[in-house]
Amino acid sequence: MFSKLITVFRVPELRRKIFLTLGLLAVYRMGFSITLPFIDHSAINSGGGDGLGGMLQMVQVFSASNITSGSIFGLGIMPYITASIVFQLLGTVYPPLEALQKEGESGRRKINEYTRYATVLICMLQSFFLLNSGAMGQELILAEYNTWPWLIMGTLVMTTGTVFLMWIGEQIDEYGIGNGISLLIMAGILARLPLTAGNYLSGFMTEDGGLVGIGQGTHGIERLLVLAALFVSVIWGVVFITQGQRV
Repeated sequence: MFSKLITVFRVPELRRKIFLTLGLLAVYRMGFSITLPFIDHSAINSGGGDGLGGMLQMVQVFSASNITSGSIFGLGIMPYITASIVFQLLGTVYPPLEALQKEGESGRRKINEYTRYATVLICMLQSFFLLNSGAMGQELILAEYNTWPWLIMGTLVMTTGTVFLMWIGEQIDEYGIGNGISLLIMAGILARLPLTAGNYLSGFMTEDGGLVGIGQGTHGIERLLVLAALFVSVIWGVVFITQGQRV
């Protein structure tokens, strides 16, 4: 296996594509460290897993985003995925879009253009309601910045961040290796995996570092066993279906 990897890096074109892909993924992750200056992080994290903080934590686990950081890439790439799904569904029920799908490459480019416009609209709506969450009982913007100009600026910055991620995905598609959008989603999930797994597994540990007994601790050892069994079952099922052959 290692000999094959070495061979891959000996090919100049493949080496360039790999380094370009890794570099763009690094830019993607670094963007999550650039936060909006007027976000009240104490409001986001208040209440632990309750209220708005708990809801946002659940959303970002399933969307590979990082909304609670208040960063410029906080929305992640999911608005683009949402827009793509919407247009795929509309293509089956809306005749003009169905006709575009049948036009081949030119129709696909037109649909991609519409998808980008829809992504911008979705980003603006999501970022606006996220920042203007006073309607949910918690203000995310610091009191001295809680004005319309700052709200509009934050909305535009987060929208621009997602548009930039779309551009990164397209650059990976064209000049890198693999599907750009899929790689961005994978990078987001992998980046949060250690922290999420550590927080969840801590519920199965006692104060002295041992495993809890049945019915003890936050979760109980029986839930850990069930999760392990489900994990193995899902992997077995995926492999079984992938390797299946029509009789």
